[in-house]
Amino acid sequence: MSAWDIKPQGVQGQLQVTGTHAGDLEKALTALVTTMSEAATAAGTAVPGTEASLPLQGPVPVGAAPLSQPTLGPVAAALSQYLSTRQTDLKSMAERIQAAVLGAAKATNAYVAGDLDAAKHAQDAAKAVRLDVLKDTPGATK
Repeated sequence: MSAWDIKPQGVQGQLQVTGTHAGDLEKALTALVTTMSEAATAAGTAVPGTEASLPLQGPVPVGAAPLSQPTLGPVAAALSQYLSTRQTDLKSMAERIQAAVLGAAKATNAYVAGDLDAAKHAQDAAKAVRLDVLKDTPGATK
């Protein structure tokens, strides 16, 4: 009969390592988004001088200078489009990592529970054996 070769403590250790790497990946992705946002802002526009900002819409307090926000140029638009396109891939990657870690943990827990259940059945079966009946069985050693 073949036997399982799962060591629950080893699985737990590997899941902890994987969780650490998943956290590192999350930090890297956050840094990527932050850096790309900064790059988009710093890239400027293809519009000269004061035309490089859009006035904000809405009421302006009396005597206050009108507020404006910088327009985004073609580099910013391309970076934004890139991140938008990759967002589903990055989300899917995170979901697959989480599903794999949870699946491995559940499978290991089920393995341990099954092992304990099998041991209990074996103990119960051993308790039910009547040794006095076995003594009189032909071929039994005395």
